[in-house]
Amino acid sequence: MAGPQPKQFLALNGIPILIHSLRAFASVERVTAIYVAVRKTDIERVQAQVAEYGLSDRVCVVEGGNNRQESVSHALAALPAQADDIVLVHDAVRPLIDAATIDRTIDAVIQHGAAIVGLPAVDTIKQVERTAHGALVTSTIPREFVVLAQTPQGFRFGLLQQAFAEATEDGFVGTDEASVVERAGLPVAVVHGSQVNLKITQPGDLELAEFYLHQRTR
Repeated sequence: MAGPQPKQFLALNGIPILIHSLRAFASVERVTAIYVAVRKTDIERVQAQVAEYGLSDRVCVVEGGNNRQESVSHALAALPAQADDIVLVHDAVRPLIDAATIDRTIDAVIQHGAAIVGLPAVDTIKQVERTAHGALVTSTIPREFVVLAQTPQGFRFGLLQQAFAEATEDGFVGTDEASVVERAGLPVAVVHGSQVNLKITQPGDLELAEFYLHQRTR
């Protein structure tokens, strides 16, 4: 976003993006605890926002790491969870996740042990080779073999913890939690997502999220 503050603190309809995300999970009865991994310098700010919006009894703030995988590892280490418990990992800047999708993800984890939210690809997917002058197409990947990963991504706690431990031991850093679990040779189910569950990445995304939010609350 190239702005003066992290995206999760930007206002969406007058409320921080992070708070929208937290409220979505807090509205799901089966979600019993929420842990937020943040930079050390932002811990007090997040704790203050959590208190301001009445979420202190549901949300625990922990110190994150230098990348996504390290931050999730820190959160997992703080969880008072059992191996069969279910954990969901969500991008703080996907503020329009809905309770129904969260519930479907939990159901899929109960059935399969691991699941992600994803969207079928609608554009033609090209595999490319990067060059000094751009990229050259090397092949076309059939769309029926592709989904666009979203969050939440859900797992049995013991399964994710073991996959993370193996990745750390081998020096592997995945692009998301599912990639770490896939590397361990474990199947990951896909739950149908939504275009509304967008990730705030560019300035235009914030305007689109405002539109979707207003449509939802009409």
